[in-house]
Amino acid sequence: MALPGGDFWMGSEDPDINAGDAESPVRQTTVAPFAISPTTVTNAQFAAFAKAIGYRTTAEHLGWSYVFIGFVNPHATKAIRGYHRSATWWVGVDGADWRHPEGTGSDIDRRPNHPVVHVSLHDARAYCAWVGGRLPHEAEWEYAARGGLDRARFPWGDDLVPDGRHRCNVWQGSFPHRNTGDDGWVGTCPVTTYRPNGFGLHNMVGNVWEWSLDRWAPDGPEDLYAMRGGSYLCHESYCNRYRVAARTANTEDSSAGNLGFRVVVDASS
Repeated sequence: MALPGGDFWMGSEDPDINAGDAESPVRQTTVAPFAISPTTVTNAQFAAFAKAIGYRTTAEHLGWSYVFIGFVNPHATKAIRGYHRSATWWVGVDGADWRHPEGTGSDIDRRPNHPVVHVSLHDARAYCAWVGGRLPHEAEWEYAARGGLDRARFPWGDDLVPDGRHRCNVWQGSFPHRNTGDDGWVGTCPVTTYRPNGFGLHNMVGNVWEWSLDRWAPDGPEDLYAMRGGSYLCHESYCNRYRVAARTANTEDSSAGNLGFRVVVDASS
């Protein structure tokens, strides 16, 4: 989807921003014209890439990745490597990767149009290079997510559920123990499930986090990169990062069951 670029107001000073996320201050930012994929990269698209060049992801090389505790097979305790040190709802599972999102015994056969997950920054960059593109810079991502709206909280406006209609895939209920699935999903959903924003882009918030090209902080760790958009696990009680200005970070070799990406192409390409 070709976007004209230009000036926009980036960031947020909402009272519920997450301390330390560096969303503020709101500042006028300029982006050059660029094109961005209307959806995150799907399992089917990534499968074509992996087959074409024999690519193996970071998780496949390591032999494990992080899976949400609610999706772990209770009979597969031998596959559990341990719990994340600070987010105990994440479990390291042997055999979890993009082909096996919940570990050995799971597959993506019925999820070709769901976003590919368990992809590290290295994997995302490799795919982008294969299709002749790159990952978005944070400013490009936020400009695209806003869909032409000025300083709105979400890609469609300021109300999370306008007229009682869900517009993104996030957690409902009590996190992390009960997800009511009121939006229709408890895990990933197909990449075009909800209405697109004003630029014709789907699921810019919710569903899966998306890698960016930018480091988390100029003076921070060199292997820590910004991610945008939130995921199906985001909930207002602990992580309201499904807002367009929200951001978080991860190391470049990290992968999990709620982390994907989309592709940008420079206008001159």
